[in-house]
Amino acid sequence: MSGDCVITRNDRDEAIYVKVGKRMIATEYCKKVFDGTHDSPKPVENGRLLITSKHIANRSLDISSAYLISEEDFENVNKRSQVHQWDILFSMIGTVGNVYIETSEKIDYAIKNMGVFSCQNKEKAYWLYYYLQSPLVQAKIDALMAGAVQKFVPLGFLRDLDIPEYTENSKNVVQVLSALDDKIALNKKMNQKLEAMAKRLYDYWFVQYDFPDKNGHPYKTAGGPMTYNAILKREIPERWEVSNICPLMEILPGGTPSKAKPEYWNGDIPFFGPTDYCGDVFQLSTEEHITENGLNNCASALYPPKTIFITARGSVGKLIVCGKPMAMNQSCYALKPFDLEKYEYLFYLTKQLIEQLKKKGSGSVFKSINTLDIEQSFMSIAPNEIIDLYCKKVKSIFERIKNNTVEISRLTKLRDKLLPLLMNGQVTVA
Repeated sequence: MSGDCVITRNDRDEAIYVKVGKRMIATEYCKKVFDGTHDSPKPVENGRLLITSKHIANRSLDISSAYLISEEDFENVNKRSQVHQWDILFSMIGTVGNVYIETSEKIDYAIKNMGVFSCQNKEKAYWLYYYLQSPLVQAKIDALMAGAVQKFVPLGFLRDLDIPEYTENSKNVVQVLSALDDKIALNKKMNQKLEAMAKRLYDYWFVQYDFPDKNGHPYKTAGGPMTYNAILKREIPERWEVSNICPLMEILPGGTPSKAKPEYWNGDIPFFGPTDYCGDVFQLSTEEHITENGLNNCASALYPPKTIFITARGSVGKLIVCGKPMAMNQSCYALKPFDLEKYEYLFYLTKQLIEQLKKKGSGSVFKSINTLDIEQSFMSIAPNEIIDLYCKKVKSIFERIKNNTVEISRLTKLRDKLLPLLMNGQVTVA
């Protein structure tokens, strides 16, 4: 296709004309455009991962709710729909238009009900990856979805999608955007390592019971006195209590203001839902916001920083710590510490609770959590002085995680602001 101009709009909703150069359809730009299996392989206890459109979120794969399929089914799916390095996955059903670029050489999953743009070339793949996130493509998706009862993008739409050619300017655009993405990824990796350090110390002290005794020695290893607990059916350290989390945290509800009331929405109050979860400890931003009026007309309160949110339906068992005051929808519970200065310990205690609920349920996937599940789950609870000592030791770790998360948020906003400007040619790169 020859050079052309397209119409887009700026922040003031004014029409602007943007020269986009030579264009071609996706099947000309890519080696192949295909979709995943339309079959429904049966889940198995031990097998290979099957991922779907719902597992693409925030430009990453969240496989925590994915199920396993047999080796035979895995091979059959991949005969038709095998993903390769530098392929771009595209969510076709439900929340459509989410993208993920596969950078690994070894891909250990099969796909169902998602589209794949297979470039098998790093540079061309990244240009397409960013273009698919541009307002031009998102506007086409919105137009396709207008009036649709079920949100679904047909494979033909993906194959016929216009793609600008990859040029020297495209290379410059990719360099700018990927540099921001690389820094975001580095911060996320640092956070994962920091969080693992704090978790490792928690396990050592509160699961293995090797917290420091009065002489600074690991309690259980040094022969600290233990006592058998009939509820937990195991030994725990003397002076430790057995309880649910209710003496430590208040279980509070979420709720959604009426969507029929526009005055309830697009305010300044972050409104958290399970789809906002992006794998970080601290939640600083949400897709939706509500007004003060909306907050006053729903079941959610405005929860303070250091409150722990747990997703109870949909994508179940995700935990975040409020990094700023926010409300939440009815698919979550707020666990508000009676002592907010103990939130680091309570974050991991809640993680331990989730693992306990998984064991009670059907393995790593369970459908919902309710207050009764939480109230009927008992764990060993350390004395306050040990909890306080742990929180003191990991406080700097959590502060570094939060600072990195703040920078991730800043860089993400910068990237998302630059992306349409660079793609539309409103900003050029020397």
